[in-house]
Amino acid sequence: MVERKTSLTKKALQTRRRAKHKKPEFARSESWRYAKLSTSWRRPRGLDHKMRRKIKGWPPTVSTGYKGPKIARGLHPSGYREVLVHNAKEIAVLDPATQAARIAHTVGRKKRGQIIAEARKKKIVVLNAKEIKEETVELETSSEKPDEKPVEEKAKPKKKTEKSKGKTAKDKKGQKSAPKSRTDAEKPKRTGKTSKPSKGAEKQ
Repeated sequence: MVERKTSLTKKALQTRRRAKHKKPEFARSESWRYAKLSTSWRRPRGLDHKMRRKIKGWPPTVSTGYKGPKIARGLHPSGYREVLVHNAKEIAVLDPATQAARIAHTVGRKKRGQIIAEARKKKIVVLNAKEIKEETVELETSSEKPDEKPVEEKAKPKKKTEKSKGKTAKDKKGQKSAPKSRTDAEKPKRTGKTSKPSKGAEKQ
């Protein structure tokens, strides 16, 4: 019986997919003409309305025949019926053959890990498990390994080689032998006027 139901649901899902592909987008009449009218569907009520009378060349109206099969209504594309879950206790009630869990977005990181662990035990499909996969792996690794503080390696002091010693000695000698340049303060100041010899001194 279970196999027969699964085959029926698979066929129903295929027909629903085809019907959805064929179904047009039902737009409100005159929404393409006036910006003030939204595209959300409203049934035309005018006596002479061409959409109501279903005249050729006018957009289609909502009517019977566009729906999918009754078995497939409300099902996930995978074939399961979605059930919103908030904790691990709610998973115990689910039927793994027909129902699948979807974790609520308000659930925290810790509870998500517990829900997924419980679902794995009971072989229940979690529809939004891909988003939480990395978080659960981190939780499992942290629970297995104890908290260890990272050991900081002390930087060893570099030993001076013979070459570096020779270079330092040369640098010191160069500093001693280099002549000291006069600073601006030590240089004598030149005045603008030059002293001229007196006339008496020129005659002598």
